[in-house]
Amino acid sequence: MASRSFKVSVTGVVTASDPTLKGRFFVQDSSGGVFVDNVNGRRHEAGELVEVSGITYAGAYAPTITAPSVRTIGTAPLPPAKHVSIEQLMSGTEDSQRIEISGVVRDARVDGSRLSIDLAAGGYRFRAYATIPADYQPQKLVGSQVRVRGTAAEAHNRSLRQLINVEIYIPNLADLIVEKPEPINPFDKPVIPLNNLAQYRRDNSLGQRVHVRGVVTFQKTGDNMFLQDAVGGLQVKSRQLVFFSSGDVVEAVGYPSFENYLPVLQDAVFRKTQDPRVRVKPKPVSIEELQNGLHHAEYVSLTGKLIERTVRQGRRLNTTTLVLQGTNVTFTAEADDGQGQLELGTIPISSVVEVSGICLTEIDSDGKLRSFRILMQGPEDFRIIQKPSWLTPQRLLIGFAIVCSVLIVFVSWTVMVSRKNLVLNVLIRERDKAQIALQQANDQLEERVRARTEQLEFQVTARKESELQFKAVLGERTRLAQELHDTVEQTLTGIALQLDIAAKLYAQNPTDALSHLELARNLMFRSQMEVRQSVWDLRCLVQEQFDLSSALLERARQVTSGTSIHVDLKIKGQVRALPEVVEENILRIGQEALTNVVKHARATSVNIHLEFEPQQVVLRIQDNGHGFVPQNAVGPREGHFGLLGMSERIKRLGGQFNLVSVPDKGTTVQVAIQLDQPQETLLPGIVDQQYSHEETREDTHPDS
Repeated sequence: MASRSFKVSVTGVVTASDPTLKGRFFVQDSSGGVFVDNVNGRRHEAGELVEVSGITYAGAYAPTITAPSVRTIGTAPLPPAKHVSIEQLMSGTEDSQRIEISGVVRDARVDGSRLSIDLAAGGYRFRAYATIPADYQPQKLVGSQVRVRGTAAEAHNRSLRQLINVEIYIPNLADLIVEKPEPINPFDKPVIPLNNLAQYRRDNSLGQRVHVRGVVTFQKTGDNMFLQDAVGGLQVKSRQLVFFSSGDVVEAVGYPSFENYLPVLQDAVFRKTQDPRVRVKPKPVSIEELQNGLHHAEYVSLTGKLIERTVRQGRRLNTTTLVLQGTNVTFTAEADDGQGQLELGTIPISSVVEVSGICLTEIDSDGKLRSFRILMQGPEDFRIIQKPSWLTPQRLLIGFAIVCSVLIVFVSWTVMVSRKNLVLNVLIRERDKAQIALQQANDQLEERVRARTEQLEFQVTARKESELQFKAVLGERTRLAQELHDTVEQTLTGIALQLDIAAKLYAQNPTDALSHLELARNLMFRSQMEVRQSVWDLRCLVQEQFDLSSALLERARQVTSGTSIHVDLKIKGQVRALPEVVEENILRIGQEALTNVVKHARATSVNIHLEFEPQQVVLRIQDNGHGFVPQNAVGPREGHFGLLGMSERIKRLGGQFNLVSVPDKGTTVQVAIQLDQPQETLLPGIVDQQYSHEETREDTHPDS
């Protein structure tokens, strides 16, 4: 779910914020903890109560919050630490949670401004970090059993998103509790012979350090050291950056362990003794002794025949590996010395050499030898016993192979050229035939595509014309229904009412009945005029389809005839022919707007603006009437369909309809209709020319 990038907001306590995290931190509430990727942001201290808003992210291993916005709202106590087993911790399920676990300190050192502790529990190793004061002595923790409380984090393989180790961030030293310190100084314990490290002892324990003593035979500072005494040799692993020369007598304390079914001393600490340096000599051994599992980690010498040599490039030194053949087994000898590489690189292949170094064996679970290798310290650890003769079987075989190869290549080349020529001729003929067939097929396809394209264009054009015609008919039906409802239907209702009144008054008061009959006659005359106006509306578009401005002006004269309204018509832009459906709807909208002005606005002047723009046409009708509140305007429920009709017309054309009206300040109706492309056909007209019409006479309508 975190990979779907949800926006989240959480409030919790900062449980860990290490300087190496560069502003990133862990936050936890009552439901659990999560890592906040606040990279390069302000570092928040443990115990701060923060509000974090961000986006969920799958993270390199566990879900995180990225792109956060962090706000500190106070402080709060750290959540209680959950006690977990070492198996739970190493599974990675407790990532970002505050936990508590016990372990034995295997190594402790200062890393910058923080304490780095390696702990072991139940056969697993994990690391914890804590901020320490400047005078803190980390070595006093080594060998102690401690309980740590902190936030669990993972060390992962970023490219594969796989867990490789677990780390714990301890917020303060109070959460590092020494439960059981190391009982005595391990250097005060009895010295154990190197060969007895993995043998039975009553007090043997993998959780306690042991004390050994021996002569240094080989050392890689910060990694491995090999010691040897009278009974055997031992591989010792340590991070201690102390250099000892070959032959120095040293003491070491560390934890006994096993690697590849062989004993090793881990996390060791060294101390040089006062004994004088001992001259170390390699012990000659045989292949049979090594196959019996003897001489592991001892300084030995062995003879073999050089059959191969490889060089592996390193950052500081290159490693040269010699592959040697013994009596019945193959083994390798390695050297990491720069000078040694140059000399090792000059050894002729097939030379018989004697190599001296540390013997590292690999055995299986049954104690049987799988392989072994010799670690040499430098050029002094090898010696050429016998160089190979120049005419060796290998060189004869190489010469014979070269001659045979040349003959085979020549014969193969001759046969291959002949076959290629034959195949090439066949391919050329087939290609010519295929090209002719392809050209014919291409011509046929182009003809079919052209015919189908013309057919589709005709069908699309016919369909568009049919749709436009249908929309125009439907729009006109809607407009006609609105006009008939607002004019003829209302007038006929009034006539019927007047006739009913006249019928009732005729017997009692003929004079009054006569006046009602006269009023009904006037209403009939008005209805007749409105019907004629509707018929004219249906017929006038054919006459006006080439001059929209003239049609608007003529319609304004008809609508305002008999009123004192002054009408101004202004045209802007290049007058051009528009699609028929656009011209018709603009004309109907203008007529409806002018009709509303005459019926309701009580205006004295109307300004009509018609603008022809490259991509649209705009009609704006503005009066100086009484105005109204658009939200309070009557609508279809009250039997008035004018504004609804105009908005429906614009909606069908995909245009914009805008009505602005303020009481006592007039009303403005503006419509804008987008055009698919600029029309090129221009109509006679003058840009920015003003048309004006004003006519004043008494209104003789019966209901004026």
